[in-house]
Amino acid sequence: MADTTGNPTHTEAPTDTDRTPHRSSWRYIGPGIVVAATGVGAGDLVATLIAGSNFGYTLLWAAVVGCLVKISLAEAAGRWHLATGRTLFDGWASLGRWTTYFFVVYVVIWGFVYGAAAMSSSALPLQALFPDVMSLEAWAIACGLVGLVFVWFNKYAVFEKVMTVLVGVMFVVTVYLAVRVAPNLGDAFAGLLPVLPDEKDSVLNTLGLIGGVGGTITLAAYGYWVNAKGWTDSGWMKVMRLDNRVAYLTTGIFVVAMLFVGAELLHSANVAIASGDKGLIQLGDILEREYGSATAKFFLIGFFATSFTSLIGVWHGVSLMFADFVARYRGREAATGTEVASGERERSWPFRAYLLWLTLPPIVLLFQGEPFRLIIIYGVLGAAFMPFLALTLIWLLNSARTPREWRNGMLSNGMLALAGLLFLVLCVKQIWDQPWADFF
Repeated sequence: MADTTGNPTHTEAPTDTDRTPHRSSWRYIGPGIVVAATGVGAGDLVATLIAGSNFGYTLLWAAVVGCLVKISLAEAAGRWHLATGRTLFDGWASLGRWTTYFFVVYVVIWGFVYGAAAMSSSALPLQALFPDVMSLEAWAIACGLVGLVFVWFNKYAVFEKVMTVLVGVMFVVTVYLAVRVAPNLGDAFAGLLPVLPDEKDSVLNTLGLIGGVGGTITLAAYGYWVNAKGWTDSGWMKVMRLDNRVAYLTTGIFVVAMLFVGAELLHSANVAIASGDKGLIQLGDILEREYGSATAKFFLIGFFATSFTSLIGVWHGVSLMFADFVARYRGREAATGTEVASGERERSWPFRAYLLWLTLPPIVLLFQGEPFRLIIIYGVLGAAFMPFLALTLIWLLNSARTPREWRNGMLSNGMLALAGLLFLVLCVKQIWDQPWADFF
């Protein structure tokens, strides 16, 4: 049985003397591509576009800082898995039952609402490309069912290959657009200086951009993808760290490219777009007017790749986490890296049950709209998850649960503390901004 008491005596992992470090090599890269593809959704691209539209290149530095913050979080999650041989949920469970209660409520409500949002986001570009084929709701259901079938019948290796192809599409489209709008490189380099816009709420807007770059719960899923890849002990630590840096270099290219588009195409022309996924549809219309229908269609293909990678990434990664949670709740012994690599979790009934939860019940929301109170709870839980992740990683990686060699150093503690403080401020703002008077 997995000991979840937090007693240090259960945490002694095998020493690294029996583990051969693997050379850091580009040929091993994989989970980082998956986390980058999943973490950068349509909402992230819109937020960056709007930042470029409103402030030009002024907040380019904030997008870069956002990538550095997420590097520290994903590295910490991966390091926990490799250094201890235990999963992140196993670590959370050792901190007390409160972590389990938070995770259960979060994963149930978040999954229900996110399922509908992800399906709608993937459907929008398809309906724009093929307006006479099906309704938006029909496209959304089709995307959800395709994601369900794909993740249900394929193991991690196939999943990673498909994600890599879709990331390639995203990369080509975003870089092409950035080059097409002819960015002012002088202004772009000036945007790397940490300067705040001279406008109301500029601090909170800047913090929101930093926090919105590349992933929420998918950062926690990174360690599970690391294990699914077959990296099961600290001998893979150097490989994991290279993989993680590639992930956020890729993420950085996506967000910087879209900020260029916002700065040049929207800011210079004083054009505003809507927040949310529909802002990308508006951008497609603008691109068609400026550069022709071929560029607009090319962009919509990239928009679909961005949304659909987030869909299947969450379908796979969060289902892995849920399967791990159920295994521990039922009192089963903690799964080892070998079991993960063999695809045991991907074949388990909890994995597939959560896949169904992400896909089928949310279809109701596609036709009835999003329930007001549920959306408020979803927003609060979503805002609370990132400070929860950052602060629990600090706790786990500074305790005897982690072998001394792999505990946090000053840099890791500083970056995780910065992340925790950042997301705590954003969490308080999110809670404060909710229309509580209408909730009751």
